[in-house]
Amino acid sequence: MNVDSSKRRHSMTGVNNIGMENQKKIRALVISGGGSKGAFAGGLAAQLLQRNDYQVFVGTSAGSLLIPLLALGEVERLKNVFTNIRQRDIFNICPFILKWRHGEYTYRINHFNTVRMFLRGKKTFGESENLRRLIHQTFTQKDYQRLRASNKDVVVTVSNLSCYQVEYKSVHDCSYEDFCDWMWISANIVPFMSLVKKNGMEYADGGLGNYLPLQEAIRRGACTIDAIILKPKENMLNCYLPVTNAFSLLSRAFDFMLQQISFDDLALGHLESMHRRVELFCYHTPRLLTENSFIFNPDQMAAWWQEGKEYYLTAGPTCHAIEQPIN
Repeated sequence: MNVDSSKRRHSMTGVNNIGMENQKKIRALVISGGGSKGAFAGGLAAQLLQRNDYQVFVGTSAGSLLIPLLALGEVERLKNVFTNIRQRDIFNICPFILKWRHGEYTYRINHFNTVRMFLRGKKTFGESENLRRLIHQTFTQKDYQRLRASNKDVVVTVSNLSCYQVEYKSVHDCSYEDFCDWMWISANIVPFMSLVKKNGMEYADGGLGNYLPLQEAIRRGACTIDAIILKPKENMLNCYLPVTNAFSLLSRAFDFMLQQISFDDLALGHLESMHRRVELFCYHTPRLLTENSFIFNPDQMAAWWQEGKEYYLTAGPTCHAIEQPIN
């Protein structure tokens, strides 16, 4: 038995909609998680869309929030959202307090809100119902119907914490309300954001299990993949100042964990692309954009969107087509 396939659920309806006769022509856009750094991916993806026709879109976390409107070509609407978003658009109960000091943000635990969550019997430090509302406002029922009628397969990644599985949800397999929920769940990194119970299971951010879902794009028939990875290609050997509180310790531990997951996902994607003779083009951030992707600053995100656009115009992908399969 294939151990990987036994642990993960795959919905293949989208591939059937595309048509098996066109499978060799399928090109996929894959976008990793990255929180506020998703603005960089949006600017870069906008340039890719001008030059390529994608049939498959797969995203995790921030990537899941980007891909529905990218698949529809609604770049300006997406840019308007991603360059104007603030903390209050994400959190209805924010687990931390931000302050601007000496040209940078500092953050600490919001003890009052944390106690509120515990008194209400919640399992997380914060709650992100506002993000769910924003998704409904941005991705409408009409948008959903347009995607369903298209030949685009849009797939978001979620982590099933009850069954220790990564699951992939296609727009072609879900109702509008369910797909909006899966988009929201895919971007909910616990314990800072909402832990969601759906279909009797507890779900959270897809990046906890698959930060960069290259293999899923390959399984859906892609023979060429453009992957946007919201981390630098090389592991930056930066040494940071000691953590100042429990929240920054937890945040740094999560960053470390997600970084290791991203390296593993990219390595596995490379191996599978070589085996399947898939062309894989990777676009990393040219530098470490931020140490905390939970901070949503409109000016900063607008600058990242522009930086992503300019990066595509001035730099090529950081890896090239793989021509020979593994023997």
